[in-house]
Amino acid sequence: MTKITTLDLSPFYRNSIGVDKLFDRMMHQIDTAAASTTNYPPYNIVKTGDTTYSIEVAVAGFTEGEVTVNVNEGQLIITGEKLSTDLPEGHLYEHQGISARRFIRTFTLADYVEVTNAVSRDGILTVSLERQVPEALLPKTIAITYTK
Repeated sequence: MTKITTLDLSPFYRNSIGVDKLFDRMMHQIDTAAASTTNYPPYNIVKTGDTTYSIEVAVAGFTEGEVTVNVNEGQLIITGEKLSTDLPEGHLYEHQGISARRFIRTFTLADYVEVTNAVSRDGILTVSLERQVPEALLPKTIAITYTK
């Protein structure tokens, strides 16, 4: 398998205007994907409508206050950290197979995608997203006036 170590995007800059951020995001995604070596916790991305999506993250074993959802500069960041694993006195784990290790899951959000809701139920955190393009940016047809 070949690994990309450098990527020259200068030919694209000659033919495009104002897409610097797009290329920067692409490079960040490549760097992040290369650095990410864990698949924990597992997640699903579900398209729920024309402009709506949800991200489902398995957070079994985490309780209220141990998982946070933040949005910062186009990044959805889901963090989980177990506050305590204390058992009642006299109890001892013989086997601990339910993982509750610290995690950070980051998702890059497209332009105009907003987080609308986050709900944790039955060990699954569901983050709802909606793409809300401003009216001024939607495609429009311009009427043509014909003169004689």
